[in-house]
Amino acid sequence: MSIRIRTTPLTVVALAAGLALAAVTPALAGTASTPARPAAATTAQGDPRNVTQRVTDFYGAYIDAVWDTEDPASGADAKALRDFYLSASARKKVAAWEKKNHADGILFAQNVPVKWKVAYTGSGMGHATSRVTLTWSDGKHPQVTRIDVQSDLTTRKITDLKPAE
Repeated sequence: MSIRIRTTPLTVVALAAGLALAAVTPALAGTASTPARPAAATTAQGDPRNVTQRVTDFYGAYIDAVWDTEDPASGADAKALRDFYLSASARKKVAAWEKKNHADGILFAQNVPVKWKVAYTGSGMGHATSRVTLTWSDGKHPQVTRIDVQSDLTTRKITDLKPAE
C-alpha cells in the first residue's frame, strides 16, 4: 500500500472537521446582544484644513462617544471633543441651551442618531456654514433633523450651532 493511499482518509477527515468548524464559528461569534452591522466597502479621507471636514470629524467622533454609554470614558470623551472643536462662546451657548432644554445641545435632542452627514452650504465674512443632517431611525420613513453649524475660517473652531429652519 502506498503512503498516498493511507493519508487520503486522514486528509478527508481533517477537511471535513475544518469545514464544520468554519460553519459553526460564525454562529458562535454572533451571540452578542447587539450585533454589529457589516460595513459596506467604503473609503474615507480627510483634510484638517477644511472646516466642513472638521465639522464632519467632530460629529462623527461625538456621536460615537455619546452612543457608547456603557463605556466609562464616553462622557469625558464627549466633553474633550467639545473643548477641542468648539470655541469658548459656542460652548457657553450650548451649555445655556442644554440647561434650558434638558437635552444635548450638540444634537439638539435627548437621543443619539443612527446616521449623520455633513454638507458645505456657504461661506462669507470669515466663516463657513455646514448643514448637519441627523437621521434618527432606519426604515422607509426615518425621522431627520438638520443643524446649521458655523465655523471660523481662521481657527476652524465651531462658533455657532442652531437647528436649521
